[in-house]
Amino acid sequence: MTASGGTEVSGQRDLVQRRTVATLSMSQVLGGISLASGVAVGALLAEEISGSPTYAGLGSTFQVLGSALIAVPMARLSAARGRRHGLVLGYGLAFVGALGLITSGVVGSFALLLVASLLFGGSTASNNQARYAAADLAAPAHRGRDISLVVWATTIGSVVGPNLVGPSEPVSRLLGLPRLTGPFVFSLVGLLLAITVLLVRLRPDPLVEARRRAVAADPGASGRTHGRVGRGLRVVAGHPRALLGLMTLALGHMVMVSVMVMTPLHMRHGQADLTVIGFVISVHILGMFAFSPLTGLAVDRLGGRAVAIVGSAVLAAATLLASSAPEGHSTGLLVALFLLGLGWSCTLVSGSTMLTAALPAAERPGAQGASDLVMGLTAGLGGALAGVVVDVASFQALAFAALVVALAIGVLAVVLRGTGEVSER
Repeated sequence: MTASGGTEVSGQRDLVQRRTVATLSMSQVLGGISLASGVAVGALLAEEISGSPTYAGLGSTFQVLGSALIAVPMARLSAARGRRHGLVLGYGLAFVGALGLITSGVVGSFALLLVASLLFGGSTASNNQARYAAADLAAPAHRGRDISLVVWATTIGSVVGPNLVGPSEPVSRLLGLPRLTGPFVFSLVGLLLAITVLLVRLRPDPLVEARRRAVAADPGASGRTHGRVGRGLRVVAGHPRALLGLMTLALGHMVMVSVMVMTPLHMRHGQADLTVIGFVISVHILGMFAFSPLTGLAVDRLGGRAVAIVGSAVLAAATLLASSAPEGHSTGLLVALFLLGLGWSCTLVSGSTMLTAALPAAERPGAQGASDLVMGLTAGLGGALAGVVVDVASFQALAFAALVVALAIGVLAVVLRGTGEVSER
């Protein structure tokens, strides 16, 4: 092939990757609206239906568990038929879950709320898997950047979503729905649009295209990818850098979820109204996503391990601030929730990049599904325990427990340094 021919092929590949990232970013905006619209009221709806603050965190916990469990069939479907089918599966299940959450508020069924929350977790699963879809065709030197750009796109929908809590009240009145179910009407619209974008624009499918390129480069390659989560876990366990990536993802998510899901309740008990609660959650989500391109750049230049240590420190600062925040609204709690999101961003981008970079392309779908499963189960445990800790002890006690987990991320990054892995630079 001539130099000009090689340049042309390279340009075409760059164009395909740019289109892929743009399409995934568009779906993330819409998925972010659908997900975040319900986050700010999830614990409040659960408390209202159950009648007890002890169970307030269970709705969000089941949503996190749903995202973990749905990641399993998504990984297998993605490996078999491509990322587009896997992502649409997650959003489709979330659409059914949003309908169920609205119905649970109408009929006052806590059991239905839990089942619907489980399905609604499909939105989180698709949002999470989209970052891996961005890595399928990414050049190794820009993998962190491309992952972070898709993560960043969630900022728009996720910041807008909680601020729809206030406007959702007249919508719920118009439709004759309970006040706290109004945000899920916006979720339905966002999910339907996200599915449409993926079906129409995610072509060629990034995972299918990556397989095609692998076979073209090596005609002897099978082009097969593995989507079984059990195999993925075994593969991750055999690669220390991938294992550090998984632990960074899981523990960072656990810290964020456990503190975040109980914050609306902590504020409501101090007489904060829904608009203020929605604003605080918006600032938290801004921290989660808005600065992810800088995080991705840092990962590409400094390495995932270094950014994971930074994430550990930021999460520790967030939990310390939260531990001193009184009930209701306070500047300290607002800053704490912003830092909680920023620290999570560091752990998400660094962990995802380390996991992906450490593994052969054929093993990535299963390992990525396994990582999201572990991440969701760990965070689900944290969310379930969060309600109990707040009920038995206090929000401050929960923040101190989260501080210990945050520090553990930094310790693991230091301990796993001498593993004989190649340089991350």
